[in-house]
Amino acid sequence: MLNDTITHAERELYLTLLSLAQQQPSAYEWLTRLPTWLNAIKDKANYAHAPAYQASVARLPEITVNNVDLDNDVLTIAANLSDSERKQTLALLKQLMPWRKGPFQIGGQIGDDESGIKIDTEWHSDWKWQRVAPHLGTLKGRRVLDVGGGSGYHGWRMAGAGAETVIIIDPSCLFYHQFMAIRHFVGAADHYKTHYIPVPLEALPEHSQLFDTVFSMGVLYHRQSPFEHLQQLKGQLVKGGELVLETLVIDGDANTVLVPHDRYAQMNNVYFLPSVDALIGWLEKAGFSEVRCVDVAVTSTEEQRKTEWMTYHSLADFLDPSDASKTIEGYPAPKRATLIAKK
Repeated sequence: MLNDTITHAERELYLTLLSLAQQQPSAYEWLTRLPTWLNAIKDKANYAHAPAYQASVARLPEITVNNVDLDNDVLTIAANLSDSERKQTLALLKQLMPWRKGPFQIGGQIGDDESGIKIDTEWHSDWKWQRVAPHLGTLKGRRVLDVGGGSGYHGWRMAGAGAETVIIIDPSCLFYHQFMAIRHFVGAADHYKTHYIPVPLEALPEHSQLFDTVFSMGVLYHRQSPFEHLQQLKGQLVKGGELVLETLVIDGDANTVLVPHDRYAQMNNVYFLPSVDALIGWLEKAGFSEVRCVDVAVTSTEEQRKTEWMTYHSLADFLDPSDASKTIEGYPAPKRATLIAKK
């Protein structure tokens, strides 16, 4: 028997946008585009694997969930899984590999792979949240946009921190269906305040000014035009809203920016890595105020690594084997800064 998780989640998204549009007319443009956005992600002509991903989510078993904890480093869905439910769920979730952002626990105790399922993702996304969360203004009662949200881990954590509405955007067909798999088990535990639209930031209506807080974490260095990205982020914020920007940086002064010649850490879509001071200048030039850097951290091979749920190459394979302070191409190893600014 197939479930209707995706259909139900998309219906709740529509109702959320409809309610929002009654307060903020700019949301009507989102409603107008929503059918196109949602149909495109399921179109086999666009994404060859889309039907298989949909089928994996639809075949997830209906289980009795005892509790959902969205405010835990391991996003936890407490349930007593029968042996057959566990095997079925495990097989279906593995059809949605690779899992990059998490971790998640379904059934059993945290870390228990005997009676439950621990999705040990490539990234310890909880470590990033631990670095970012202490510096945020309150999320309670706020509308939040999470740009490039991956599987949705951080979006769930934002809901767990009290956000009124969270909308995650990311154009990945796989990540969209990973989110829906977790949504299947979360059910209505978050009162359907966490949503996912499978589009990039540039697909959104410009200057919507719908969100009190906008997150862009791990996106800026993938943009060919970083200033355009900053302006697009600004356009989604209400006046006085808060931007949380996390991106790769390098050491240097206000004029230091690295433009990798070819690949950076084996990524061929990395364009600009500024220093922290240069990034502060970019944000100020884009019209943000009260810009502050709240964290700088070198990415370790403990935070990003190969796991049973992500079996491809990971950070250790992208660093110089004789000098971990450099990428395999000879650039400085990945270092990430988090900046917070006001519109």
